[in-house]
Amino acid sequence: MKRRTKVFVGTALTGALLTGSATVAGAKGWWSPGPKDVRVMLPEGQSNPAIANGVATGGEVAVYQSSGLGPSALNPAAPEGTPERYTDPALTEGAQGVTITEAQALVVLRNIKTNLETAGVKPADVITMKAYLMKPPGAQIADYAGWNRAYRQYFANIDLKSLQVVPVPMGTSAPKPPLLANKARPARATMEVASLAVPGWLVEVEVTATYNKKR
Repeated sequence: MKRRTKVFVGTALTGALLTGSATVAGAKGWWSPGPKDVRVMLPEGQSNPAIANGVATGGEVAVYQSSGLGPSALNPAAPEGTPERYTDPALTEGAQGVTITEAQALVVLRNIKTNLETAGVKPADVITMKAYLMKPPGAQIADYAGWNRAYRQYFANIDLKSLQVVPVPMGTSAPKPPLLANKARPARATMEVASLAVPGWLVEVEVTATYNKKR
């Protein structure tokens, strides 16, 4: 069954639905962008979709591509080389039921934020994302649910109609305001992999962001 989509086109309506350089407005079709356009295709009828169906950029749009980034070893109480080592207890303090993948992903996404800001862009400028997950020890498959919860803490957590921040859960705790309010909906792919470069990593993420020409 084909999914119906609604297209949003980059125009001078800065920040209408996405912050940063991806400026958008409604349209009835999908066509090639102008040289300085960033056009985001979102699922039709959804005011708070997690991701975009796709994104197109014009030839004059400057972009930044991060490397694949993993979590930092911020939990000295955990043995070296274990997944628990690559978490930050301060990020999940007070939350219940946080999975190890979720805890690592929170660190990774914070690292992505720092990486982007060093390059002169920000999470609101992200247009594409690839996430690589390993299954946690003893699990049958990768923890996609934990990854998605962490993702919503940094991305896609502002309702596109009301422009209100949407509370999101951490683990099994009740939803609360996200760690970073951000309208951006990247075109995203998430996949399970057999291994990652650092023993203990369960999450690695790379992103592409656009530079705002007004800067």
